[in-house]
Amino acid sequence: MKIANGNYPSINEIADRYLKSGAGSGSAASVKEDRTFAEILADKRTSLNEASGLNFSKHAAERLSSRNIELDQKQLERLSEGVSKAEAKGIDNSLVMVDELAFIVNTSSQTVVTAMDSTETKNNVFSNIDGAVIA
Repeated sequence: MKIANGNYPSINEIADRYLKSGAGSGSAASVKEDRTFAEILADKRTSLNEASGLNFSKHAAERLSSRNIELDQKQLERLSEGVSKAEAKGIDNSLVMVDELAFIVNTSSQTVVTAMDSTETKNNVFSNIDGAVIA
C-alpha cells in the first residue's frame, strides 16, 4: 500500500531509496552493509591503538563508537601525554580529561578502560581512580 500526502514520500519509497543494496551512489549504507559491527569496532580499536600508542579496551572503543566520538590526532597526543604524566606520578588508575571527554586509564598496561563524553560526566563522580590529569 502506497500512501503519499502532498510532497511526502511513503515509508516504502524511503526504504527503497536508502535501505536497498545498489540504491544510491555509494551511500554509507550500501558501502558498509557487508561489514559487521564487530569488524567496524575492531578497525576502530586498531586505528586508535596505532595513532596514540595506547590500547583501547573493547568497552572504551564501543563507547567511542556508539556515541560517535571522533578523536583527532591532537586529542590523542594530549591523552597519551596525560597518561605519561599520571604514570610518572605513580598513578595506577587515572582519570584523564581531554576537552569535554573523560577517560579512565590503567597506566601500567597503557589501556584506556572507558571513555565518557560531557553528557555522561554530568554527575562529576568518578570511582576507582588514584588520581586525575587534565590534559
